[in-house]
Amino acid sequence: MLNKEQIMQILPHRDNMLLLDEAEAVDGKAHGRLHITGEEFFLKGHFPGNPVVPGVILCEILAQSACVLLADQCKGCTPYFTGLDKVKFRSQVKPGDTFETECELTRSKGAFYFCTGKGYVNGKLAVSADFSFALIAPAAEA
Repeated sequence: MLNKEQIMQILPHRDNMLLLDEAEAVDGKAHGRLHITGEEFFLKGHFPGNPVVPGVILCEILAQSACVLLADQCKGCTPYFTGLDKVKFRSQVKPGDTFETECELTRSKGAFYFCTGKGYVNGKLAVSADFSFALIAPAAEA
């Protein structure tokens, strides 16, 4: 299991936008974990008195965890979302929850990678999605 420091060697995300505590690749699937403390920036206004992790953040967590499958390709690149499809939110993720992901790569074409992912709390499905991203090298970003 990779810790935050090891994940930062794969992903360029830092500070508040690194949304994984742990991640690993096992048998072609990425597994990630984020413990929701209640102190996260995205909970401050979503919603006062009833904090719920926004769906867009859940999708970002899925995508970040999928990147551990491409650890060698990700180094030195920035992963940019290129698409989300068939996103379904099944249950809320709240402070005190541990959000766990399972993602797999379904195909790739050049710099584009296509994945499917699911996120769970206590074994209960919270979100599922198909998504894609592109790995862009710094020279290509300028």
